[in-house]
Amino acid sequence: MTPLMISIVIAAAVGALAYVVASTSIEKADVRESLRRLEGYQIQDVRDQEMLAPMSERVVAPLLEGLSGVARRFTPAGYGEKVAQKLIHAGNPPNLNVDKILVMKLMGLVSIVVWFPLFIMLQFSGLILFVCATVAWGIAFLYPDVLLNRKVEDRQKEISRKLPDILDLLVISVEAGLGFEQALDRTCTAVPGALSDEFRRMLHEIRIGATRADALRAMADRSDVPDLRSFILAMLQADTFGVSISRLLRSQADEMRIKRRLSAQEKAQKAPVKMLFPLVFCIFPSIFVVILGPAMINISRAL
Repeated sequence: MTPLMISIVIAAAVGALAYVVASTSIEKADVRESLRRLEGYQIQDVRDQEMLAPMSERVVAPLLEGLSGVARRFTPAGYGEKVAQKLIHAGNPPNLNVDKILVMKLMGLVSIVVWFPLFIMLQFSGLILFVCATVAWGIAFLYPDVLLNRKVEDRQKEISRKLPDILDLLVISVEAGLGFEQALDRTCTAVPGALSDEFRRMLHEIRIGATRADALRAMADRSDVPDLRSFILAMLQADTFGVSISRLLRSQADEMRIKRRLSAQEKAQKAPVKMLFPLVFCIFPSIFVVILGPAMINISRAL
């Protein structure tokens, strides 16, 4: 038998084996999916019952729990509380919690044992090796904090941007005859977003027995936005001294519109300064190459 035929036979055998294994795996997956859909089905074998759970619950969750315990052991006192507070300010993202942040910090801390061998394999050496490994380790270690701070900043910007629009709709609704809670409920339905979610939670707290003042203070603590906090303080003073809600909302809406216009003008004034560095380091060198390049070539040829 020639080597070519031997190779064909081996390839056919490997392909048949792969087909059998894949078919078996697909069949088992279909059976498990069918068993998951059966309501009230009692599984007698404990192992089969555990195997019906997703891999994220069977493998990832215990591993994450063990790593989170190790991370909490080496975390400085008070850091977990700060992370939890930032998560509240970020709106409690569904894919992040305190344990995941701590585990990411732990993995970034121990990643120093990976970066040096990796850059050595890439044939880095000397000072370049040390600088690249240190920068990569710093990025891996600080990435969870940067990610969390970015989520907090984005949510606070969204709340500040939506606040004037919601106040305008509140003014229209209250002056049309609705009460504050009814107007707020209608406005939250018309303007979705993070601020509307906070107002809905405030309304829910009021409906289950909390006072308006306590619900407003809790919302200010959850959001930590200066503009929203000033509006809440004005609302608390209006409740204390009996000021008309419609007049207060109109004055707050006017003030928020003025603040938004001033903020836009401030950003426009900062734009030339921010454009200076790209001009100097990115655009001017290319312009110099295009303008002075032919002249330098002619001078070098003449000399």
